[in-house]
Amino acid sequence: MVNKIMYQRIQHFKKRGFSKSEIIRATGLNKRTVIKYFDMTENQYLRYLETANNRAKIFEKFKPGILAVYQENDNQKLEKSAVYDYLEETFGDMPGTERSFRNYITYLTDTGQLTFNANPRKYYPVEELPYGQQMQIDFGEYRTRRGLKLYIFGAVLSASRYKYCAFQAEHFTTLDLINHLLDCFEYLEGMPEELVIDQDSVMVLKENSGDIIYTKDFKHFRAEMGLKIFVCRKSDPETKGKIENLIKFIKRNFLRLRDFEDVEEANTRGLKWLSRRANGKISLATRRIPREMFKEEKIHLRPLRNSIYRCNVSSGREKRKVDTLGTISVNSCKYPVPEDYRNREVEIYKTNEMLFIYDSRTGEKVQEYELCPIPGTKVAVHRSRSHRNEFQYQELKEKLHRMFSLDLWKVFVDKNYQRYPRYFRDQYSDAKKKFSGSVNMEYLKNAVSICLENQTYSMANLHDTYLYCKREADLEVPEFKLNSNSELQNVLAKNTGFQVEIRDIEVYHNLVARSKS
Repeated sequence: MVNKIMYQRIQHFKKRGFSKSEIIRATGLNKRTVIKYFDMTENQYLRYLETANNRAKIFEKFKPGILAVYQENDNQKLEKSAVYDYLEETFGDMPGTERSFRNYITYLTDTGQLTFNANPRKYYPVEELPYGQQMQIDFGEYRTRRGLKLYIFGAVLSASRYKYCAFQAEHFTTLDLINHLLDCFEYLEGMPEELVIDQDSVMVLKENSGDIIYTKDFKHFRAEMGLKIFVCRKSDPETKGKIENLIKFIKRNFLRLRDFEDVEEANTRGLKWLSRRANGKISLATRRIPREMFKEEKIHLRPLRNSIYRCNVSSGREKRKVDTLGTISVNSCKYPVPEDYRNREVEIYKTNEMLFIYDSRTGEKVQEYELCPIPGTKVAVHRSRSHRNEFQYQELKEKLHRMFSLDLWKVFVDKNYQRYPRYFRDQYSDAKKKFSGSVNMEYLKNAVSICLENQTYSMANLHDTYLYCKREADLEVPEFKLNSNSELQNVLAKNTGFQVEIRDIEVYHNLVARSKS
């Protein structure tokens, strides 16, 4: 249906002598539309318009639900595609296309049954990039009507506009970001050449005139994955306009019309929404379906790499057979494993720098090595950290727990184990050496309290603190309440080893009288 302004425009071109083909080129309207309204008089158009308005609408039965959606959102101007998608998710297959639905919304607004209270959304053109080159990422926050706070991670490939999103219930940390990126790469089945990020504190510590200082984990992850990073300047939305539009799209199209019990439900429904709507419908920017464009971009993505941040996940592991000498071969180098695994199968997880070996039955880590760059090398056992050592350290920790019955002592031992995991055997030896004799439990309790309060968790510090508490207690002077000279004499004799002569008071009176004469 053509609105009245468009009909008048067609008639305006007709009066100026334009032919039908010229009007089609000037207005961009469909050929049949121009032919239909070219010869129609104004009275004929008004009668046609009245007939069209009175004609049964295929979306009329959804009118209460549509109006309710707008009322719940304060009659703001929602994306028509978002409302259509919400109705499709709620009621199943719709009786008409999105174009028909848009016409119905226009009918509701023209007849005054639906009014909006929103500003029009502005779009800006951005530079197009080759396939596989760039992916933009960003974060967002949203609180649902039920009060659930969602923290949003979004990513979009710049060329195909293929999108990914995930939600969590807490503020993002660097490790959260790394895990979301790894999930995103698995979703894409590949990695781009470059990431576009902003100066968020989970990734960037400082931007010093172009010298970017990254957080420790993100710097390691960047090197591990071989990613180029482009950091946007502050207040520079044009550089990452694609991802900012995606965050808005997630909020307006997916989150605004839905409510969730928890984050898991939001993530489950979000993946379906990505497939159905975000990546399954025509993009306004490219005029193509992102899913179809992604098929072309996917072949340009770099292969996935294993990450040290996923070493404890079963996916990405390989099988290896341990030989009779108790070694496995990786990249033409020999790595020893405990004798119990000879002639057995183990699993390995290999990154660019590290090798992790796991028991194929229990999934527990057996050993880990730094990868040797020289082919043919037989790596020494001392370059690994054995799972057996960890088991022995747990036994030593339990023995220390049993040394004293104080609850604070057990807390201190746990802190000591956490602080000195590689040197716990030495810490155990210090504890047995320094506290093997008679120990005053009151002094020990005070010393442990002081160490826990000051976060000094070594056994040497504890022993020094114990001696300090003991010296302080020994220096305390006892209070005496004496009732007679005889009691004073007894106390002095007891503490000094000799008797003190006590004279009668008359002796002192005679001495004073002599001095006056």
